[in-house]
Amino acid sequence: MTQSYNAPKGTADLLGASARGWDFLQEVAREVFSRYGYESIYTPIFEQTEVFTRGIGEATDVVGKEMYTLKIVVVALLLFVPKILQG
Repeated sequence: MTQSYNAPKGTADLLGASARGWDFLQEVAREVFSRYGYESIYTPIFEQTEVFTRGIGEATDVVGKEMYTLKIVVVALLLFVPKILQG
C-alpha cells in the first residue's frame, strides 16, 4: 500500500536551484545586516497550542485553518538488564 504525501497548505520544499537561491539570499542578508550590528535570531517553529487559543480563541480561522496541533504522548522506556554474572 503506497501512501501519498501532501505538504501542509502554504508550505513547500525547496530543492536544488531553489534551495541554493534561498541559501544565497540568506547569506547576502546576513552580511548586510551584520554591517549594521544585527545578529541572527532563531525562534521556535512550534509553540504550545494553548498560547494561541488562549489569546485568540479556539473557534477562530487562524486556529481552525492555519495551525496544526500535534498530540504527543510521552512514554517512558525502561531497559532491564539481566544479571549476567552471578557473584
